Amino acid sequence: MTSSRPERPRVPIITVGLRPHPTSPDAAAPGTGPVGRLLATMFSPPEGGAVFEFRLEDSRLGKLAIPEAARAYRVTRPTDELWQHTCFEVFLGVPGEPQYREYNFSPSGQWACYAFRAWRERIEDFTPATAPEITCTQQDGTLALEAYVPPELLPTVPAGCDLQVSLTAVIERKDGQFEHWALRHVAAQPDFHARDTFVLTLATAARKSD
Repeated sequence: MTSSRPERPRVPIITVGLRPHPTSPDAAAPGTGPVGRLLATMFSPPEGGAVFEFRLEDSRLGKLAIPEAARAYRVTRPTDELWQHTCFEVFLGVPGEPQYREYNFSPSGQWACYAFRAWRERIEDFTPATAPEITCTQQDGTLALEAYVPPELLPTVPAGCDLQVSLTAVIERKDGQFEHWALRHVAAQPDFHARDTFVLTLATAARKSD
């Protein structure tokens, strides 16, 4: 099948290293757990939308519980509670507005998209307009997941305004423990919804006219 996902530019807009929440196993001794490092990259291609990539590098993947790939080439319907297993997450908000969206991307290819009117106040009747496109590969201690989010799935942004972003991950270990990774942690317990963790900026790009 032909992929609609845009080509990766030569220079990504931004790549950051995530870190585990202090309550995560082995957080006090970096490098001793099964996750070597976790990098996240994001960019907005000229065609519109956004691309998010998460990479587990130098990791002992055999000690992690990684969902198996779904049979379908592209999962078109959202799946709830993906965060109960290994899952990569993106949060997007418009500066000055309490509304935001949450995206869940599983190595299985399953996904979810939620809209919130304020902190953890979910809009129950929100229906995603389309599906993201997810690819996931594993090789030599590296797991790479890339998700292309079409423009129709992004929040509506006023002209001249960029999106505030938080990049996070839930990592399930085969010993039953969980690790919660993010660029910034602000609460005693993991809280990916905390708005003051949306510390990155994604420059939006408009889709080219036909």
